[in-house]
This record gives sequence, structure tokens and C-alpha cells, in this order.
Amino acid sequence: MAGAVPDYIDLDRHRDFQGRAVERWTPVVLFALICVVPLLAILNVFGQRPQQETVANPNGMATLTLTAPKDVRGGLLFEARFDIKAQREIKDAVLVLDSGWLESMTLNTSEPAPQQETSRDRSIAFDLGDIPAGKTWRHYLQFQANPVNLGSQSQGVTLYDGNVELLHMNRDVMVWP
Repeated sequence: MAGAVPDYIDLDRHRDFQGRAVERWTPVVLFALICVVPLLAILNVFGQRPQQETVANPNGMATLTLTAPKDVRGGLLFEARFDIKAQREIKDAVLVLDSGWLESMTLNTSEPAPQQETSRDRSIAFDLGDIPAGKTWRHYLQFQANPVNLGSQSQGVTLYDGNVELLHMNRDVMVWP
């Protein structure tokens, strides 16, 4: 029988969802939420697009331009580029990165290789050597945000000439899941 309704089936309730509006829309809303997260990631809400920041020495000795994302996702590979322009000669350039650069981050590569890599007060220091006046030193670092990393962390950068601080840049990075 094509038109017979089985026992214990109420067509209004079971087929037409009368009195069950929440149950009818719950799967649709959950599916839409699942689709929104990748869409927001594609639109760069959760990071990866690099942003450029520049800081200059008040005495006009050097400028530092950092190009790196301020928002990254766990597991993401990203690059930070440091451009140091010397208006006057920097005899012993040392680039010091706050511990936030390595906190739950993996440093994959540093190019060109610094003359020496050491630590200073829980920070990583790259000894770049001499930067002649009028020249620009470009340094690339490739990182991966560890998947367990989450939240905001400080990624300050300081440029020294030997032990004399030339300039400092404050910045934060947000790591999304």
C-alpha cells in the first residue's frame, strides 16, 4: 500500500517537523559553521599574509624593516625578512630576537648564515658582522608555528652595534589553532 502510514508515525511531527523547529535547523547551522571556518582562513582572518613594519634609529644610524605575518595558524610555515639599512657604518651588527620568536616555534632556516649565532638573556642573537654605510643587509628566517602553540606572544627585535643598542621594534604575533 503506497498511501498507508506505518503505526506510531505522526506525519506532522516526524515528516513536517511541527513543534520541532530547533531540530530541523540544527544540522543546517552546524554544517554552515563548519564551512565558515575554512572560508575565514581563505580570507586571511587567521593569518599568513605578511605585514611590513619599519623602525629607525633616532640618530639616523640605521633603519630596520621587518616583513612577517602578525597572525599565523598552528602548523603554518612562514617567513620573516629583516632589512637593515645602514646610514652610517655598523661595525658589529647583532640582530637579537626576543624569546617569543622561538617559543613553540620551529626555526627551520636562517639565510644568509650569520657569522655567529648565540643567545642573550633567553633571546637568540645573530652576529651579522660589518654593514657598510649606505648598504642594506637582508636576512631571512623561515619558521613553523607548532600545532600546540596558541595565543599571543611578543616578538620584539633589537639591533645592536656590538653591545650598543641602535634600535628596538616591539611587535606581537597571534597564533590561531
